[in-house]
Amino acid sequence: MRGVVLAGGLGTRLLPLTKVTNKHLLPVFNRPMIYYPIQTLANAGIDEIMLVTGGNSAGDFLKLLGNGKEFGLKRLNYTYQEGEGGIADALRLAEHFADGEEVCVILGDNIIEGNIAAAARAFREQRKGAKILLKEVKDPQRFGVPVLEGRRVLRIEEKPVSPSSPYAVTGIYFYDAGVFDIIKTLKPSGRGELEITDVNNAYIRTGTLTWDVLEGWWTDAGTIESLHQAHQLVSRTGANKMERIEA
Repeated sequence: MRGVVLAGGLGTRLLPLTKVTNKHLLPVFNRPMIYYPIQTLANAGIDEIMLVTGGNSAGDFLKLLGNGKEFGLKRLNYTYQEGEGGIADALRLAEHFADGEEVCVILGDNIIEGNIAAAARAFREQRKGAKILLKEVKDPQRFGVPVLEGRRVLRIEEKPVSPSSPYAVTGIYFYDAGVFDIIKTLKPSGRGELEITDVNNAYIRTGTLTWDVLEGWWTDAGTIESLHQAHQLVSRTGANKMERIEA
């Protein structure tokens, strides 16, 4: 399985902090934000990673991360997303890197208390389709929200006004190699972007999408409020733990 970290975007919700740098290079407690998603993949046994970035600070990632040896990676590749095409558009750029393998995709501002090693093992055994990780949150309307029927996901609704469940779809996804064919069929949403929710709904229609609930806390760090929360959470408990987290 190969890993893809999506670290593009303009970070407009974090202005003025992002006037001079990419948001994923901002500090979260004692490490740059981008360290956390890379460590999440490394802790799941993924040692080949592609970082997708964009904007004017793309070269700074190379200066900071180099070849990824600090994380024990076999290789760390980089590619550049032009403009604001959305998450699925950014993932599209990793097709040749994936080279027919399964991929674990994580958004560059996602930080977790625990790890995804069990989910990665389960998806390797699943062999086809997709797996998403869910987390119960207080404000699901900020995120993609699954409509559940037992263990089945009927559909995912993007930022619904009246969420049908308390779960958010976290920015961590597992896909088989067919994901790139799905992306090629997508049409831009009203925002002018290729939406990852449309990718997940395509897998739902084929009955090959599964889900697990993420252990421990999870946060994005894409707004001033959530960046502040991420600082507090990491400082209190640490992040990317390998041991089991008690509920």
